[in-house]
Amino acid sequence: MHSVFFPMELSAKMVLIVVAGVFAAAFVDGIAGGGGIISVPSYFLAGLPPHLALGTNKMTSCIGTMVSTGRYIRQGYVDWKLAAPSVLLALTGSYFGTKLQLSVDEVYLKWLLLLILPVVAVVVLRQRSFPEERGEIAAGKQMAIVLLASLVIGTYDGFYGPGTGTFLLLIFCNLAKLDLRTASGNMKVVNLSSNIGGVTTAFLNGKVFVALGLFGALASIAGHYIGSGLAIKDGSRIVRPVILVVLTLLAIKVITELL
Repeated sequence: MHSVFFPMELSAKMVLIVVAGVFAAAFVDGIAGGGGIISVPSYFLAGLPPHLALGTNKMTSCIGTMVSTGRYIRQGYVDWKLAAPSVLLALTGSYFGTKLQLSVDEVYLKWLLLLILPVVAVVVLRQRSFPEERGEIAAGKQMAIVLLASLVIGTYDGFYGPGTGTFLLLIFCNLAKLDLRTASGNMKVVNLSSNIGGVTTAFLNGKVFVALGLFGALASIAGHYIGSGLAIKDGSRIVRPVILVVLTLLAIKVITELL
């Protein structure tokens, strides 16, 4: 009899595929977000159907993101005046995004991403480095940008997901004028919140393979710990190239799925 812990048969091959894929994804995610581009296909490769793969990925991502978020918090790289209200909006967006995912064809979002990704890539290529210091911006405007981004990208995270952290990081650095490390810390808090909202909704709808997700969670914890440590230490030197890799992988993923 199937249950939320074992909605399908678990095999050693399935576990190996997920552990390897999720570790690589979490390493990338700990540096610049976007790990879902690697982890979601890993669950597909392991044989999970789409909604179960997305729900289980949310579980492992959520647990791993707790680790990298904790590292940024301990280092003092979270602006709680901006992060605290962002949490509620990210949770709200993720909840409704996940509900929407269960009833709407994702193809519409994929076509939209194909239009957006080249623009984002140009922005990153023109940006030789990410800011090490905060820029000049009115406090009210900064708050509005952060809150709107948390709601919109949180909804995207619940609906589709890949690239969420990367999009948040770029908005926080370029529009909200946060320095790279604070932008990364706030991105992690928002991303963790949207993950919690998404996995809760998926779990309530029976779309999480808990037994497999627990193996993935261990790999996610290790990857996030190593990746976030490198991002905190090396800053822009490692974040920029990883973002370009993430955007390239996301473009390939979307084009492949549409074709």
